[in-house]
Formats: sequence, structure tokens, C-alpha cells
Amino acid sequence: MIGFDIREIVTVSMVLFAVIDIIGTIPIIIDLRAKFGHIESEKASLASGAIMIVFLFIGEEFLNLIGIDVNSFAVAGSFVLFFLALEMILGIRLYRDEAASSASIVPIAFPLVAGAGTMTTLLSLKAEFQTINIIVAIILNIILVYIVLKSSAKIERMLGENGLGVIRKTFGVVLLAIAVKLFAANVKGLFV
Repeated sequence: MIGFDIREIVTVSMVLFAVIDIIGTIPIIIDLRAKFGHIESEKASLASGAIMIVFLFIGEEFLNLIGIDVNSFAVAGSFVLFFLALEMILGIRLYRDEAASSASIVPIAFPLVAGAGTMTTLLSLKAEFQTINIIVAIILNIILVYIVLKSSAKIERMLGENGLGVIRKTFGVVLLAIAVKLFAANVKGLFV
């Protein structure tokens, strides 16, 4: 099949998995469920996927409209990924969202799953990977998001607090390496 590249799909899936950090956000999801009741997993997952796919297609045109090239956005995105990775590795919060007022699409789909880091990452990835492979990776991640949302309480009991911490830090290191690679691949384009 033209355009499909398993290696690209796996790479992009891993990047999105690390940025979305659905495993690391299980404590937040559990808090939202406790405060506001049932979370509509299907609705949140579909909304997240739709937001990401739409942004993948119109994001670049939006940048062109305001006069920013994809290389500049990718370099800026590498900084965002770098700081997200530091948050994951060091267990600190550099950016704080306002408290959620409900457990509807707004806190889960946006900004928890399809937030600023994810949007920046998508356009940064578009500079380096084929769109079809990014879409497949988005779909794979949305399926995972759905599974995690549906079974967050079971996952929390199974992994425990220490297990969640190890997973979060491991993906933080992976994300840090990806940020460095993304910066190195796109910074040359700024000076050409």
C-alpha cells in the first residue's frame, strides 16, 4: 500500500502516546470520575480523535495564514515536547490548567488528550512523516485512550502508584530524546 510505513506508524504512535500520556493522566481521570460521576469514554475518545485529525489538516494552512513555516513550528514544538518530558521525568508541573468544572468532553478530550502539546506535536510530526501514517497513529492512540478511559480504575489497581510513576518517567525519557531529534531535524531549515 502506497504511503503506509509500519516503522513510521510505530514511531508516530509512540510519540503521540508519550505526549498524550493517557497512562500518566489516569490519576486525573479518576479524580474527575470521583468529582463528576460517569465519564463518557466513547464521546471523549471520538472528540479527541476528531480534534487531532482536523488540526492535522488545517493546522498548516492556519500557520501559513499567519506567516509561520512548518520548520519554525516544529522547532517550537520540540521545546514544548522538551518541557513536557521534563515534567514527566522530574514529576513537576511547569504548566497548570484551570480546574475542570465538569467531566464532559472539555476536560477529557480537550485539553487532557488533544491539548496544546498534542497539537504542536502533530504539526511537528507532519514536517517529518507522511500524513496517512500520522492518521493511523492517531486512530491507534484514540483506541488506546478509549480502552484506558473505560478501564482506568482497573489499571490503577493493577499498576499501583509506583507502577504508574515508572511508566510516566520511562515515556518522559523517550519524549525527551524525540524532542532533541525533532529540534535537530528542523533547526537547519530555519537558516536556509
